[in-house]
Amino acid sequence: MSEGIVNKNPGHGHAKPRVAVLFGGRSSEHAVSCVTAAGVLGAIDNDKYDVIAIGIAKTGQWVLASGDTRQWSLSASALPEVAPSAQTVTLAEIGGEHQLIVASPNEVPQELGSVDVVFPLLHGPFGEDGTIQGLLELSDTRYVGAGVLASAVGMDKHYMKVVFEAAGLHVGPYIAVTDRQWSTDPESVRKRVDLLGYPVFVKPARAGSSMGISKVDSLDGLDAAIEAAREHDLKLVIEAGIVGREIECAVLEGRGTDAPRTSMPGEIAVAPGEHEFYDFNAKYVEDDAASLSCPADLPEEAIARVRELAAAAFDAVGAEGLSRVDFFYTPDGDLIINEINTMPGFTPKSMYPQMWAASGLGYAELIDELIYLALNRKTGLR
Repeated sequence: MSEGIVNKNPGHGHAKPRVAVLFGGRSSEHAVSCVTAAGVLGAIDNDKYDVIAIGIAKTGQWVLASGDTRQWSLSASALPEVAPSAQTVTLAEIGGEHQLIVASPNEVPQELGSVDVVFPLLHGPFGEDGTIQGLLELSDTRYVGAGVLASAVGMDKHYMKVVFEAAGLHVGPYIAVTDRQWSTDPESVRKRVDLLGYPVFVKPARAGSSMGISKVDSLDGLDAAIEAAREHDLKLVIEAGIVGREIECAVLEGRGTDAPRTSMPGEIAVAPGEHEFYDFNAKYVEDDAASLSCPADLPEEAIARVRELAAAAFDAVGAEGLSRVDFFYTPDGDLIINEINTMPGFTPKSMYPQMWAASGLGYAELIDELIYLALNRKTGLR
């Protein structure tokens, strides 16, 4: 799908466009980002692109990383991690080109060459929330995925819902809880939760991959769930439990002025047993904990409505590149939007590439298309 790249001078002297795959990061989703990078590094067309792997350690340091995908695999006993290094990588504009620079103590900085596009495979705060996007915008560097505002809105579950409601999308009952509210008047928070009715889901406002999320069935478990979520973010969203099937839809930006493209909807089924909901282990660690059915077993009109609403959610936040939009399909046929993820996982088990594969667009083709979109995107305000 990516023939006809319009970049007139790919690689600024390189024979092919140069793609910097950026992963790791400072958030609690560091390991998930590494596994996502393993998937992309293993599937990207090295005959078509000059690929360089850059890891971000938990300290925030940028380092040259191994392109060996085995180093970034995930298992129940080990989580991959980008280690700090004596060498630091920076991105700088030199002579009108976006150059990667390697600096070591007491040594002259070395140029690694120019970069045409950055593929920021970062999940969670300090990467998926508009921060890395702002850095790349400041240097006029093209990159895959949503811009600053869309990334920030998509990361914050509170403001995401505010934007969705303003766009006329159906959002389930919820409350937002700030650090000040919980610290100064916890009883009022408990009363507000009581009005939602149990069960509820307590979530960090700005985290993903089910980090810090708890299902709470009564007041007795509320305080502990709030404190667990506050380990990830002092701002929380508490949502009323919704009876419904979990339906997802993958969205891909259209070319030029074309409308966003949507996959066939998929349905998540969590195996009965230890998992009450689609948690971290079900997503990434345990092979048989969850499965995806795509296309979901829905009436044709419901499938069409899911795709329509997923595109509307994509446009509501101003997303670019890619997003996964999640819904609840209730027994009476309502579709309630749960969230949008502007940098969904790309691991072998991730639902976003699986839904596109089931819709006729393979993993390598999907990566190719995302790079195409980024290479042909204007820099600056757009």
